[in-house]
Amino acid sequence: MCINAASAQCGIVVRTLYCDETIFHRFMQVWQYSVFPKPAKRDPNRPRTQAMTEIVNPHWEHFPHEADMGVRGHGASREQAFEQAALALTAVIADLDKVAAREPVEIRCEAPDDELLFVDWLNSLVYEMATRHMLFSRFEVGLDGRHLHATVWGEAVDIEKHQPVVEIKGATYTELKVVRDESGQWLAQCVVDV
Repeated sequence: MCINAASAQCGIVVRTLYCDETIFHRFMQVWQYSVFPKPAKRDPNRPRTQAMTEIVNPHWEHFPHEADMGVRGHGASREQAFEQAALALTAVIADLDKVAAREPVEIRCEAPDDELLFVDWLNSLVYEMATRHMLFSRFEVGLDGRHLHATVWGEAVDIEKHQPVVEIKGATYTELKVVRDESGQWLAQCVVDV
């Protein structure tokens, strides 16, 4: 068990077989953003998706859930909320600013409702990351009813450059929600198993 003053002060116990300083700092960074949410940092050179131009402040955030991590995307449309949640997914693994959007990958999903489609979308990303050994940092999602088609861009995982801290096993139905709030903004969220 790995406990230090910062985790004890926050009331968090980080359980690992090996206490790695980098993993602990990344965990604390993710926890900090989940407790004190901030808008996502965006590289000014990264191209804007069509959905990103629809509102001033699309953003993603993490929220803690027992030993796992929640990902949440906010946007003016379902597409934008799904894109932002995908950014949150990658940010659980590595620093988004270090992941270049070089190689495109096509993803298609379908499901009977928005919530199941969202989980399928995230699990498709997890599958593509695992089988292609890639991380993604740019997402363009299109929704046609219950069909999702997306192009995602990323690059091969480079341990030294990206310093991945966890491997996501999959998206779960825990805390699953895809809703439009009173102001018309969309939220898409769920817990991912790390």
